[in-house]
Amino acid sequence: MAAEPVVRLTTSELVERAARIAAEASHAGRARVLGVTGPPGAGKSTLAAALIDGLGHGTAVVVGMDGFHLSNAVLEARGSRDRKGAIDTFDDAGYAALISRLADRRPGEPPVYAPEFRREIEEPIAAGTAVADEPLVITEGNYLLAPGGAWPAARARMAEVWYLDLPDAERLRRLVARHRAFGKPLPDAEAWASGSDQRNAELIAATRDAADLIVEWT
Repeated sequence: MAAEPVVRLTTSELVERAARIAAEASHAGRARVLGVTGPPGAGKSTLAAALIDGLGHGTAVVVGMDGFHLSNAVLEARGSRDRKGAIDTFDDAGYAALISRLADRRPGEPPVYAPEFRREIEEPIAAGTAVADEPLVITEGNYLLAPGGAWPAARARMAEVWYLDLPDAERLRRLVARHRAFGKPLPDAEAWASGSDQRNAELIAATRDAADLIVEWT
């Protein structure tokens, strides 16, 4: 599907669009998966949380792609610890398998447990999120539209994928602030945001036109 033109939408408008997907899922008797993607610092996790709040209790749950970060021990053994966050530092096959399970899930079936990434320890933890009878699963992450590896298999099970568009200056400001909030000194935060994060952002931007919706979230 060709992407729509870039549109400016409020939280309430995005909640309304997500609610329609949730309603379709309830009618079909099977969960639907909504993807939210964009470069680092674009606001993916913030939007996912806003959708959860707006949709109300029991309607949606967030399953982050970041739960499939490879552990620091694995990255160190592979010599890629200093590139953590790059596309090859994730378990894309594991992520695709989980998305498939979630898209096939019907009400009343046992919960599905998903891993969760904890920024305070910079590690994924197993079974951090329980998916029960919520009709909508919101999954957010950098590489939802990537064309290689197992990423297309995950994308194929998503009802829609939204790409968050944000001016680079503001996105980089947010990234630096986030890195500092989790303990990086300012020079290190700036170096990571303009180095590893920026290389990843350029790769992600190349997938932008494959989204169902490109949105400036206001």
